[in-house]
Amino acid sequence: MLETIRQPWPWYIAGPLIGLTVPILLIIGNKAFGISSSLRHICAACIPANLPFFKYEWKKEIWNLFFVAGIFLGGFLGVQLFSNPLPMDIAPSLATYLGQFGITDYMGLVPSELFNWSALFTLKGFFMIVVGGFLVGFGTRYAGGCTSGHAIMGLSTLQWPSLVATCCFMAGGFLMTHLLLPYILKF
Repeated sequence: MLETIRQPWPWYIAGPLIGLTVPILLIIGNKAFGISSSLRHICAACIPANLPFFKYEWKKEIWNLFFVAGIFLGGFLGVQLFSNPLPMDIAPSLATYLGQFGITDYMGLVPSELFNWSALFTLKGFFMIVVGGFLVGFGTRYAGGCTSGHAIMGLSTLQWPSLVATCCFMAGGFLMTHLLLPYILKF
């Protein structure tokens, strides 16, 4: 049983489990799935500012904070109790391609050559971690939600803005992966 939990789950199991989150939230409490809104709730609860963006009844959405805390706790338990000690299984062609840029360590969820404290103080690391993080945060705010909110919740409830946002997320991901990332990795 423990070995089954440690291995990556196939798409036909993990996908429906994620997808079932939407109807469960809608049926149980008419709640919308999304993660990025939790940061707004935290700021509204903790920052005593007179900003109109944070002046709303955030206590009605406190369930979202418990949901995010559960995700954090699940991730922590997953790393501490159920982590797979073997390297991440990636396609051989991808390993060969990334090897051209000196990326060979697949022991974690992200390559340690790119995402570590010492890499943060290099031009490549700063660009990947800080600038990338800023762009993700800006895009989330500009699109009115994150990829999970739009692609999972918005599409399942047939929201046109979510379809547009999801298409833009995908196009941006393809452009980054195939056009920009090879230049960034050469630094």
